[in-house]
Amino acid sequence: MDFRKIAEKRYTTKKYDASKKISEVHIEDLKHILKLSPSSINSQPWLFTFVSNKETKNALAEASFFNAPKITNASHLVVFSVQDNLEQFERHVEENLAEGSVNYYKQFLKDQPAEKTINWLTQQVYLSLGFFLAACAAMEIDSTPMEGIEPEKYKKILNIKDHKVLFSVAIGYRDSEDGNQPSINGKSRLAIDKVITSIE
Repeated sequence: MDFRKIAEKRYTTKKYDASKKISEVHIEDLKHILKLSPSSINSQPWLFTFVSNKETKNALAEASFFNAPKITNASHLVVFSVQDNLEQFERHVEENLAEGSVNYYKQFLKDQPAEKTINWLTQQVYLSLGFFLAACAAMEIDSTPMEGIEPEKYKKILNIKDHKVLFSVAIGYRDSEDGNQPSINGKSRLAIDKVITSIE
């Protein structure tokens, strides 16, 4: 299947089949794919937490408002966090990145306000989200990105240090009666000439 067809079939899943679990082989593939996500200057300012434990998933569901049923029924929940300890991030840059990336950080990022740097780092994590959703679709795994969560509660439940929780993604397999499926409800998108321009 070509990627256009994959994109046409992919949708945000609203209802999961709790009896269907993602294989460990596929989970390991998704972890590796996330590790390969692109980021500006190869900054990689992220932490990805995979949760399949029932009790932990239920606790996170309780901190997820109307998204709770998706989390409890999905096979796994993946929590995306950004590095917000800038001293630690600077050490990461100096120890792991190429010279050109280190120089870019020192010239353009190091001396700017902390809030602006963390916002830039956050944008890199959102790049990984798009990469991840596309990978799930290509593997015929359903997904639901969710910002409707309580990040501080997530951080406490997962005992996350030096990172800020941004969002989570439920992954698994759709319930056959999920009314949001494109085959049932269609995909609602703007016309191509509303969102794409070409300069030739």
